[in-house]
Amino acid sequence: MNSAAVTGPRILFRQIRQVMAGTGDAELRLQKIVRLIASNMIAEVCSCYLMRAGEMLELFATEGLKQEAIHNTRLRVGEGLIGDIAAHSRPLNLSDAQSHPQFAYRPETGEEVYHSLLGAPILRGGRVIGVLAVQNRTRRQYTEEEVEALQTVAMVVAELVSSEEMISSKELLDTAGNATKPHRLTGRPLADGLASGYAILHEPHIVVQRTISENSGEEQLRLEKAILALQDAIDEMLVDPEGILTDESRDIFEAYKMFAHDKSWLKKLETAVDSGLTSEAAIKRVQDDTRARMRKITDPYIRERLSDLDDLANRLYLHLDGIAVPDRQHLDQDTVVVARNMGAAELLDYDKDRLKGVVLVEGTRNSHVAIVARSIGIPVLGQCTEISNIIEDGDFILVDAENAQVFVRPGDDVIQTFNRSIRHREERQAKYAALRDKKAISKDGQKVMLSMNAGLLIDLDNFAVAGAEGIGLFRTELQFMVRSQMPKVDEQTSLYSRVLDKADGAPVVFRTLDVGGDKALPYLEMKEEENPALGWRAIRIGLDRPALLKAQLRAMVRAAKGRELSLMFPMVAEVSEFVEAKSLLLKEVERESRREGGGPTSVKVGTMIEVPSIVWQLPQLLSEADFVSVGSNDLMQFFFAVDRGNSMVTDRYDMLSPSFLTLLRYIAKECNRTETPLSLCGDIAGRPLEALALIGLGFRHLSMSIEGLGPVKEMIRTTDISKLENFVQKLCSNSAHSVREQLRAFAKDHGTVI
Repeated sequence: MNSAAVTGPRILFRQIRQVMAGTGDAELRLQKIVRLIASNMIAEVCSCYLMRAGEMLELFATEGLKQEAIHNTRLRVGEGLIGDIAAHSRPLNLSDAQSHPQFAYRPETGEEVYHSLLGAPILRGGRVIGVLAVQNRTRRQYTEEEVEALQTVAMVVAELVSSEEMISSKELLDTAGNATKPHRLTGRPLADGLASGYAILHEPHIVVQRTISENSGEEQLRLEKAILALQDAIDEMLVDPEGILTDESRDIFEAYKMFAHDKSWLKKLETAVDSGLTSEAAIKRVQDDTRARMRKITDPYIRERLSDLDDLANRLYLHLDGIAVPDRQHLDQDTVVVARNMGAAELLDYDKDRLKGVVLVEGTRNSHVAIVARSIGIPVLGQCTEISNIIEDGDFILVDAENAQVFVRPGDDVIQTFNRSIRHREERQAKYAALRDKKAISKDGQKVMLSMNAGLLIDLDNFAVAGAEGIGLFRTELQFMVRSQMPKVDEQTSLYSRVLDKADGAPVVFRTLDVGGDKALPYLEMKEEENPALGWRAIRIGLDRPALLKAQLRAMVRAAKGRELSLMFPMVAEVSEFVEAKSLLLKEVERESRREGGGPTSVKVGTMIEVPSIVWQLPQLLSEADFVSVGSNDLMQFFFAVDRGNSMVTDRYDMLSPSFLTLLRYIAKECNRTETPLSLCGDIAGRPLEALALIGLGFRHLSMSIEGLGPVKEMIRTTDISKLENFVQKLCSNSAHSVREQLRAFAKDHGTVI
């Protein structure tokens, strides 16, 4: 078989359309379709497998295999070649299928005489609902044109196999998610807060009423008109008369605008229309391909880019003529948006007074939608994987992004409890607000400095009312991650200068670029690594690409002109790395001092303690550094050899274990001995019980997210540190897995509020 042998996808589409428009049993029509495909592609076999409950693929129709195999041949997702196609959501093109290690022989099919195989997933909304495959006796590699043709045919077949008639005839839907039952689901907080409202399913359902176009030329003009309308609408989105867009949000939308002009994406749409599809079918075909790719990619930046393309496909569909665009700017009731994922731009489509919360099937805390949501105060719960199978448009929903849970169709008792939680949250916030201007001084008169972690200018909008004494950690990488190209020195200088302005004289510690691992930059060529957390990241990138680090240091030095500059380097594993990075900084300081206006009034340079190896060089490090800061998240990961992203081991070890406490005690002791300022800026600093242990070990400067400031300050003001220190010192020699309960008992016995 060669590409010339294919009699043309348009002819095949027309024939399939006639079958789909006909009457009769849906399975009989499916059988006719596989027969047409086999004939058109000069294949001896064409088979259609459909997904059943329990991730099982069942043979529903075949031309060429034994008919008795229909409904008897089943393969689990991942099993055999058909299962492999379903598992990876991508085509498989093999000249000798039987030699492939995934090949699973099913004697009832009679397929042992066929060698070559071409299979494509049948996708619906990015989810695999089946597999379409052709086979030939001869050993041959199918051409790219044939692969493309089968993928397009699979999309057309998806319309039939997703029909209500087909679903009801063989119970293809798993009805476990009963649409009347209440449900409690878990997720991951992306933007903190509590919310309630009625669900709106965000993604518009792209209705493909006509799959095959009558005139490709006219259809191309229709698509081009919609694309121009989409691009104009995005340009208007960047006009911000109310001034609600921050610099970071604007950067996100500028990148989004660039994707609306992406030639590769537009070319895929045009090619699909050229093949004979309508604009709706072409958009859906490209969108399903994008969603399938998203499922296989773990890199957060690339997933965010694909999410933008998915969003653009939805918007483009709504710009096709004759399609009613939903009015989301005028909602008549409090609303919680439920989506698989969202682009940041989509959040602003909704009535800002009625939008109360967002629940996502996917999403990460550093995703663009989460960043923008935090800037406008919308709670977001992400990675709520089950909600799409349970939620219905208009369901009442409660979002608890503090405790990582969502309630769908809750009972009256749950609603009452949730309302009490809202009142308690308001009372707590009022209590913490009353402590805002009070110092974190213990009952026995010892002072603890509490600072705030930040990474965006929007984080500093609440600095003045947060009660923090400074910015203990300003993460600089987010400015780099939301852009499609490297920020220029002047752009970086502007950001760092505005951070110092917003701090209004309070101390600010900048952390230099900490990328790599799970934080990729699109413009920095990075090879795939087996274990990126232990690979080329943070200061290692800075020292290997000194131009990148020097540009950032130059921007920081210029931003601090006439002011104090404090910065630290991340992921330092040995003193020589710190010395090398420090020398680059001092050269930039000297260079700036010769410019008009001079440089900073003083420069303090420190390092993060995140890699255990540097702990055993502490005396040498402390003779070079002006201060140090413990990054407890990474330090704990490397100390226990635990991958933070692996749910099987993340909860296996406790920060409040005697071994980890002993390590922290040594760091605090050495810093106190040399009078080197010490802080800790990981997640544990903002949790009262863990912060209690840190203070008992000798830490007197903690930096945390804004939510932790009030609870930790209250804990400190109800603690007698002199009694606490003796108690915690003894815990370090304990042999238990964790001393959490002992600490909790101490707090209860001594009236410490945790």
